[in-house]
Amino acid sequence: MYTLYYIAGIAVLISFFADREKTIKGLKIGWKKFSKILGTYLKLLIILSFILLISDQFIINYLGGQAPFVGLIMGLIIGSITMMPGFIAYPLAGILVSRGVNYMVVAAFITTLMLVGVATYPVEKEYFGIKATIWRNIAGFIISALIAVATGVLYGEVLV
Repeated sequence: MYTLYYIAGIAVLISFFADREKTIKGLKIGWKKFSKILGTYLKLLIILSFILLISDQFIINYLGGQAPFVGLIMGLIIGSITMMPGFIAYPLAGILVSRGVNYMVVAAFITTLMLVGVATYPVEKEYFGIKATIWRNIAGFIISALIAVATGVLYGEVLV
């Protein structure tokens, strides 16, 4: 990662020596854009800090012990509000399956985790607008539910 910082720094120096005015103007534009979105990113960091308080054990407890339909709804809800990277989510899915959680519930959790962004809403609405962000999240939620039900049918899990 530091390599990219060094490359960027060298590129700015080369640009500065090539044309000082353009480089300074570009840095000012970059700073203005950065400071404009800084508040939004701070909101996102605050939301993420609260979401990180949701432990893996909490997720396992609430997804594994219910009837399949309740587990499906819980998986959709918890996946929608939780945010974690895929390299953590997929091993967690394996742990859920090994602890007896239905494939349908795991599919609901993982797909909403990747497709629905309640935690990223503040940033998304700034770039895409409120309407597009809401519609994208609704579509992601519906698609996740359909994928989960299809997974349940595929593995012979009933909803009742």
